[in-house]
Amino acid sequence: MNDEKAPAAKTGASARSAANPAECTLAELPVGQSAVVIYMKPSLRGKKKFADVGIVPGTLLEMEAHAPFGGLLRIKVMESSLSIHRDDAANIIIRMQERP
Repeated sequence: MNDEKAPAAKTGASARSAANPAECTLAELPVGQSAVVIYMKPSLRGKKKFADVGIVPGTLLEMEAHAPFGGLLRIKVMESSLSIHRDDAANIIIRMQERP
C-alpha cells in the first residue's frame, strides 16, 4: 500500500492567483490600485444595489482606503467615492490594471 498523500487542490485566492495573478476579489485590492470588475458571484447579496451605483462588469474602479479594523472599504467608482463592506467586496471579482 502507498501511504503518500496527493497534493491538495488549490482553492480560493491561491487558485486564482496561480491561474491569473491579475485577478482577485475587490476585498484584496491594494489601496491606490485600479481594477476592472469582471463578474459578481451569485452569492453576492444586493446585486441591484451595486448595479445602481455603477458596480457592474466592465466598470473601472480604484481602491481609496481600507478601514483601520478591516470592516469597510472606500472605492472610487466613476466620479463618486463610496464605502462597501469587505464581505460584499469578497464576492466581486476584478482584474487589476497595470500601473503606469
